[in-house]
Amino acid sequence: MAGALGYHSTDPERGARLCFHLKPGSYDTLGLIEVLEQMKVFYRGEDVVLGWDGLSAHWSRAMRAWVAEQDWLTLERLPAYAPELNPVELLWSSLKKRELANLAGDHLADVADATEQGIHRINNNPQLPWSFLTHTGLTIHPPHPPNLRKDQ
Repeated sequence: MAGALGYHSTDPERGARLCFHLKPGSYDTLGLIEVLEQMKVFYRGEDVVLGWDGLSAHWSRAMRAWVAEQDWLTLERLPAYAPELNPVELLWSSLKKRELANLAGDHLADVADATEQGIHRINNNPQLPWSFLTHTGLTIHPPHPPNLRKDQ
């Protein structure tokens, strides 16, 4: 699975957004480029800043060349051994503790269905995606997202 969690910095009232991609096998550079192409559609061509860990496919020569041709995408490298800075790690943790806990499906479709249910659960609670973002401790704008303001 590949996932992304983002928000509109110019219009935070629109809320945080999750997207994910599932395929058999592992992701290589070409598979991740396919994910990014779908992400471009998902975010409707808006500017995207993507924080990525040091996975070799994220920073391969082919990936860097492809990204250099994209005017909508900026990549930022997360520090090594710092999963706490990646909000998607909290997404995976939430799914593993609920929908995927003790799941013994016979097919990849069972995992996909359970994951999709989890994504819907998280999207239906607007505070969860924001909490994943704010838990990283990274600066986000606005500092208190609309559904997590301290005065509420």
